[in-house]
Amino acid sequence: MSTDTQVVPDTPQDVPQGFEPLFRKSPLTEPWEPLYQKKTERAVIIGLRLARPHTNGRGLIHGGLIAALADNAMGYGCGQATGWTTSFVTISLAVDFVGSANVGQWLAIETDVIKTGSTICFAQSLIKADGVTIARANGTFRVVPKKPPVS
Repeated sequence: MSTDTQVVPDTPQDVPQGFEPLFRKSPLTEPWEPLYQKKTERAVIIGLRLARPHTNGRGLIHGGLIAALADNAMGYGCGQATGWTTSFVTISLAVDFVGSANVGQWLAIETDVIKTGSTICFAQSLIKADGVTIARANGTFRVVPKKPPVS
């Protein structure tokens, strides 16, 4: 008798359905782990359950966290929209803060790629805490050709 088992990523139960551990790690975001992703046809949504390491001195979620994760999500969105054939570096990033978030809330950075070209990609994102928009961001990214693997 055989049993079919499905391998499911190790995702805690308080993570919304469809999210899995983020595919790419970075030294900047390492202290903020665990981070999660949900891929769509043209974007990568980044999400996390807010905790004390994400806060400022007043106990609210730090704007730097929001800006850094929006930058990542928009860059990943540009990558996803172009089939991961090139890399991207940030030219400009603007964030408007319209609310706040607290420890325990689910933060999601939802990105929309506006336009991609051979040298530039434009993207925007809404940053939501438990579904309520707390910030919006827009970014411009320079297309950087990927270097061939070193053999």
